[in-house]
Amino acid sequence: MTTPAIEPLGDAALLLRWGERIDPDLNRRVHVLAAALDVIRPPWLLDLVPAYATLALYLDTAAFGPAEPPLAAAERWLRARLATLADHTDDPAATPSARSIEIPVRYGGEDGPDLDAVARDSGLSPDEVVARHTAGDYHVALLGFAPGFPYLLGLDPMLALPRLATPRQRVPAGSVAIGGAQTGIYPRESPGGWRIIGRTPLVLFDPLRDPPALLAPGDRVRFVAVDDAAFATHARERR
Repeated sequence: MTTPAIEPLGDAALLLRWGERIDPDLNRRVHVLAAALDVIRPPWLLDLVPAYATLALYLDTAAFGPAEPPLAAAERWLRARLATLADHTDDPAATPSARSIEIPVRYGGEDGPDLDAVARDSGLSPDEVVARHTAGDYHVALLGFAPGFPYLLGLDPMLALPRLATPRQRVPAGSVAIGGAQTGIYPRESPGGWRIIGRTPLVLFDPLRDPPALLAPGDRVRFVAVDDAAFATHARERR
């Protein structure tokens, strides 16, 4: 049985830690436990925030009585549940229900200025890079860096490359990029050092949308290569 360590995260949150590395199995455990806790969440649990190998629980400290400090009371509650939930997270077949979302991408050209360099450094042709990238079965390990930015696990090892030595000052919104062993999508224009191989017309984050983020931790993602006409159609449909 693998029980995560429990640490205080400031004065109003607890952090469950399974390890220190990027590992699909550890990330699966995080999402399985997050889903299980969400089903039984008490009134004082404000939010569950998964990362690669950690799960943060944010608390409403005002909801606790004076008899016990909020973090101590929340940890006591959590440890009592972990005794029964940890076995479930250890089961390789246990996965939370997830949505499957297709992301249309126009690869190369102005939308993918690093595609040729990724191909060269990988020993592949640009078409082979696109084929391998679209063949991946990805899942959203976490959202971070910027609102709605998905860190996706499942990248073909042949495409894993270090970030740029000098980050760009401007990366267009919707840029699909590779950073190390991960791929991701920039939700808005921002600086960035990942290798850009394409762009999607989909809006990854809209504060007026419910929910604002297009993707959520645990979602399954497939990239689909599209031509100019399909890209324009998707761009119109998002309005």
